[in-house]
Amino acid sequence: MKSAVLFLLLCICMLAAKAQQSPAEFLGYQPGARFTPHYKVVDYFRKIAEGNAMMRFETYGQTYEGRPLVLAILSSPANIARLEAIRSGNLALLNGGSAHNQPVIIWLSYNVHGNEAVSTEAAMRTAHTLLTSRKALLDNAVIIIDPCLNPDGRDRYVNFYNSVHARIPDATPYAREHAEPWPGGRPNHYYFDLNRDWAWQSQTESRQRVIQYNRWMPQVHVDFHEQGVDAPYYFAPAAEPLHDAVTEWQRAFQTQIGKHNATYFDANGWLYFTKEQFDLFYPSYGDTYPTYNGAIGMTYEQGGSGRAGLAIVNREGDTLRLKDRLDHHFTTGIATVEASVAQAGKLVEEFGKFFRDARQQPSGDYKTYVVKSGGNTEKLMSLAETLRRNDIAFGFATGNSNGNGFNYFTGKTEAFSIEKGDLVVSAFQPRSTMVRVLFEPVSRLTDSVTYDITAWAMPYAYGLPAYAVKARLQPAVADSLEKTVAPPAVGATYAYLAAWNSTKDVKFLAALLNRNLRVRYAEAPFTIGGKVHPAGTLIITKSGNTSLESIPVIAARMGVSVTRVPTGFVDKGADFGSDKIRFIRKPKVGVLAGDGISSLGMGEIWHYFEEQIEYPLTVLPATALPGSSWKDLDVLILPDGRYDMLKDKALASRLKDWVSAGGRLIVMEDAVAQLAEGEWGYEMKKEKEEEKDEEDKAPKNPYTDLKPYANRERESVSGFIPGAIYKVHLDKTHPLAFGYPEYYYTLKQNDQLLAYFKDDGWNVGALKQDDYLTGFVGASARERLRDGLVFGVKEIGNGEIILMTDNPLFRSFWENGKLLFGNAVFMVGQ
Repeated sequence: MKSAVLFLLLCICMLAAKAQQSPAEFLGYQPGARFTPHYKVVDYFRKIAEGNAMMRFETYGQTYEGRPLVLAILSSPANIARLEAIRSGNLALLNGGSAHNQPVIIWLSYNVHGNEAVSTEAAMRTAHTLLTSRKALLDNAVIIIDPCLNPDGRDRYVNFYNSVHARIPDATPYAREHAEPWPGGRPNHYYFDLNRDWAWQSQTESRQRVIQYNRWMPQVHVDFHEQGVDAPYYFAPAAEPLHDAVTEWQRAFQTQIGKHNATYFDANGWLYFTKEQFDLFYPSYGDTYPTYNGAIGMTYEQGGSGRAGLAIVNREGDTLRLKDRLDHHFTTGIATVEASVAQAGKLVEEFGKFFRDARQQPSGDYKTYVVKSGGNTEKLMSLAETLRRNDIAFGFATGNSNGNGFNYFTGKTEAFSIEKGDLVVSAFQPRSTMVRVLFEPVSRLTDSVTYDITAWAMPYAYGLPAYAVKARLQPAVADSLEKTVAPPAVGATYAYLAAWNSTKDVKFLAALLNRNLRVRYAEAPFTIGGKVHPAGTLIITKSGNTSLESIPVIAARMGVSVTRVPTGFVDKGADFGSDKIRFIRKPKVGVLAGDGISSLGMGEIWHYFEEQIEYPLTVLPATALPGSSWKDLDVLILPDGRYDMLKDKALASRLKDWVSAGGRLIVMEDAVAQLAEGEWGYEMKKEKEEEKDEEDKAPKNPYTDLKPYANRERESVSGFIPGAIYKVHLDKTHPLAFGYPEYYYTLKQNDQLLAYFKDDGWNVGALKQDDYLTGFVGASARERLRDGLVFGVKEIGNGEIILMTDNPLFRSFWENGKLLFGNAVFMVGQ
């Protein structure tokens, strides 16, 4: 008996020893000596969780490339034993639950940018320290560690670096090991920046992570990053602009944590800065998203990033080593836990107050938002899904009533009708702050020097009519909108008709083309069976197709309604055999990728084809372009980027010949201005010469140019436009604008406009006078953004060049632009 007890105690001791295994003992090298592949990081966390009463290890999903997404949950044995009660008790705080006996929940997120790889190394050391020498901190805290938010990007970087670095790391800044190849490790598989995707959740990693985040709703969240190699360490408090929805308590506690971090950095003589550069405004960061959801959300930035490798000499001549970077992130992680545990009761209390105020007296001018489908239920459903993913409560009106509110599309306050099926969002709910930030029509910046886009209001992003109402409206609403796809009427079938006004319709067309079904579209509106069908309507005729039996099946599976018609003879408009009914040739589409090209811009296109419309896309390396034949391509896309290769006249001439022979070239953002420098028959809008002459003649203050050096940052924003919303006037008769009303709302991130085409081209999307709506635009940039073209189509021989100075696929959250891009690929030039 005694021997059995001794054996049991020995086993327990062995398990405890295994659970407390240090990273160095498990990995076989000291943290900071090399970069650890993701699978080994996961194995380490799984190992220390085995038999450990202070830790739970969870896999919550996987990346596009199949790598696991994991969480480590650390607390005292007593807290781990009642973990589910703690979690549910914390969520109850959102709806008035008691803060009594609730530990503070702290979430530490590492490595959202894959090549900011030191933070995952720090995560292992932080977890081990909390489980051993600092385990007393766990008595009144639950600490959630996500050791790597972006495993695909991390391994892209680690595999590169581990394959090229010298045996003794070469700290020379221009050594090969400090030159990451395109696209770099920063983004995920589809080259998205996951730190801009918290609210939109366009990527699988974000969607799965935010589900877990909303299951826990921590009081403190830290996002660990890296910045340039020459920068010292940054920690909270954040820089202006801070959205005015950020509470005084959130601001004050950021400062408390910052001061506590500073005590360690001061003691070690480490350089740091606060209150600069990293603001709290754009809602989809790893610091703002938690902040708008009641937490103390913070970004910590260590100098280094993908250039730093294991060691690099900075501009001051000091060698920055991976171990130094690890020490800094480890220190702020532990210091943040210390400061939070010391104020645990206050943090939980203020967290409860944040949601009590949200439910009872929400901030902001508007208390209700009403969004209409505008004949486009698919877009409304897409918006509803985004709200669901963010745990925002909403409903659909069940009857008719009246309201008075700000009309997003006219910019005026006016009376309107709430109609059955309208989406209604009340600000009187736990997620009130997030509702306000996502829907407020006008962005309020306390500072014009900001880190990201400054406008994103959902009605503009989705292109849906909407009203912001100052009163608290309580119309009868249903939890869901009954959207059933009715089977087409039984009878003779000459053709099926399908609408064309949403991304779902583009996906439906892609599915038909993938099955080699023949599809046409109407160039102009027509009436058949007493119903008007707009331009762009898809027509799938019996002629040319061996069978139409699969059409309603495919449509039902994709949630698309189709109409069966027994004849091609229309009541009004062109009959189905007319040349105004255009045949859609199945296009073979290519996109350029590689050095000089924006990985983000290319990734948005890649994701659009593979994940959203499921249509094949050929990715061409830009370096192969000069030696490639594009004869089998119908559409070639040039994403945002630098195309110095097209300065080669022979290559440019070949490309132009390809377009002239019937190719479609889609040119986006900066590529538009670069091609304008060549002989493509279009030009960018310039300042009017007469205005310049008048300016030169006007008497000039001789002291205008005497500007204070201290104001240099402010002066620089005059030509700055980080992201503002403009109204674009559309020629809806052109295929590029099919499915839209006479306007489109664009997110402008540059001051580029095309000059209006005079001949051989179509002015499809234009700014007229000042069509600015919301967001920051510098004075000189705003003056330039008048009377020019945002989207145009230039005809060259038998082909077209489609010019987009703005990106309609931006971060995949600008839902209203996706149909425009689909038009460019499938409709133009048919």
